Amino acid sequence: MRPAFRLLIPLLSLMALAGCSGEVVGVLPGGPVAGYEAQEDGEYVLPPVPAEYLQGVNRRTPVDYDGPEAPGTIVVDPHAKLLYFVEPDGTAMRYPIAVGRAGLRMRGDSRVGMKREWPGWTPTANMLRTQPEVYGPFAKGVEGGLASPLGARALYLYQNGRDTYFRIHGTNDLTSIGNSGSAGCIRLFNQDIIDLYERVERGARVTVRTYEESVAAEGEELANRGEELPPTTVDPESIYGVTEVPAEDGAASDET
Repeated sequence: MRPAFRLLIPLLSLMALAGCSGEVVGVLPGGPVAGYEAQEDGEYVLPPVPAEYLQGVNRRTPVDYDGPEAPGTIVVDPHAKLLYFVEPDGTAMRYPIAVGRAGLRMRGDSRVGMKREWPGWTPTANMLRTQPEVYGPFAKGVEGGLASPLGARALYLYQNGRDTYFRIHGTNDLTSIGNSGSAGCIRLFNQDIIDLYERVERGARVTVRTYEESVAAEGEELANRGEELPPTTVDPESIYGVTEVPAEDGAASDET
């Protein structure tokens, strides 16, 4: 087993498996789903995403798109748990997402003010105050890498030139995609956030659908898909055993 795969196993072993249904499509004979294979990325190796997490709309797919947004725009649908990157030819790349309560509070338009590869993460003061049992052990933060809750990439959203502390980022929690969480912003499979990151320009517009817009675009059933999952409690040793705790430097925390 390659070292990078061993490093991620303590995280994945703590996740509860979610029930899945539907037909598996795009599975390579004897191998993983196309587009979700193991992926080398710099010094890291991402493991493949198992097919059971990629049912129905829960996978990256190019689709026809006739919305009013200009090419290069990111359209977030926190209700249908989908994200669209609008292409110039009447299509969009559609990604499945997970949405935390912070993500459900996103309103209006923002811009991609910053892009980061393998970003580190520090829980916010609100996280530490409201769920100290979950986030307290990580108060000093987690360095960027396979153990970081921000995953392989992060897009930092700004309004009027100021950081909103909303993020679009990767995740190791495969069960969360297509569902809601008690914390967090907008999360994608790591293979998907890498794909999106390469398409998106700094300064790109990000717009968020209302529930009414989601129903109109996706239908009532899809606009209500998923369930709210409880927070995942992770043994700090499984994190700090694979990454150093960064020194406290007073940097602003990243909301996940």
